[in-house]
Amino acid sequence: MNVDELSNRVIGCAIEVHRVLGPGLLESAYEHCLARELKLANITFEIQPPLPIEYKGIYLDCGYRLDVFIERGVST
Repeated sequence: MNVDELSNRVIGCAIEVHRVLGPGLLESAYEHCLARELKLANITFEIQPPLPIEYKGIYLDCGYRLDVFIERGVST
């Protein structure tokens, strides 16, 4: 699957979550529901993976995390 097709599927999952839940909830609620929707769509993902920064040739864990890392190639 190419990046455009994957992006369209992920956006569709996000729209479905918003359609069902509506606005006004905490981000964590949407994140858990999006994870469920991605799983139902058979899209591989990681929730809150660490994101080290590179500084002068070394990687430092500074506490950064991605919201969702999808198919090891599309991140949000």
